[in-house]
Amino acid sequence: MIKVHLDLHHITVQGHAPRANGEAPGQNIVCAAVSALTLTLIEGLEAIAGMTIKALDDPGDVRIEWEEVNAIGKALIDTWYIGIIRIRDSYDNTILII
Repeated sequence: MIKVHLDLHHITVQGHAPRANGEAPGQNIVCAAVSALTLTLIEGLEAIAGMTIKALDDPGDVRIEWEEVNAIGKALIDTWYIGIIRIRDSYDNTILII
């Protein structure tokens, strides 16, 4: 199960989605989608929003922290969150938002 937490100053994404029979690590569509969204968010917060962030990006453990969020950063975070919710709603028992 992927656990996602968002508050005013950080996002954490931890864990992995359950694998289907015979599915090798790194082939799960839910993990790939969440990873793509989250890694794009990190780049967007820095390059598009111009925010100063701290990011830890390890397999199964991503943490993004910031002191202040600007309007562009908030829009990017909101868009990321909508994407996470859509993935959760499409693939039951894969993402827990806490």
